[in-house]
Amino acid sequence: MMRNMAGMMKKVQEMQDRLQSLQSELAEMHFTAEVANGAVRATVTGDGRVASLKLDPAIISADDAEMLEDLICLATNNAHQDAAETKAKLMKDITGGLPLPPGLSLPF
Repeated sequence: MMRNMAGMMKKVQEMQDRLQSLQSELAEMHFTAEVANGAVRATVTGDGRVASLKLDPAIISADDAEMLEDLICLATNNAHQDAAETKAKLMKDITGGLPLPPGLSLPF
C-alpha cells in the first residue's frame, strides 16, 4: 500500500510540475478578438492581462461613447473566452479530464 501511495504522490508531483509549466506558457500566449469589423481589437494574455487594445479612429466620437464602451467590453470578453477555452483544453490534456485536487488549479 505504501508503494502505491509513493507512486501516487510522484504522479501528483509530476502533474503539479506540468501545471506550473503550463501556467508559464499561458502567460506568454496572446489571444485576440475583434468586433465591429475590426474597429475594436483586444488582446489578452493567457493569464488574464489585457496586453493591448486597438481602436479605429473612425469609431471614436463623443456621441458614440456608450457604443464604444460596449464594443471594448465585447472584444475583451471574447479574447478572455478564447484564452479560457485554450486553458481548459490544455488542462484536460494534462489531467486526462480528471478534476484537480484543491490547490492545484491555475489562475484565470
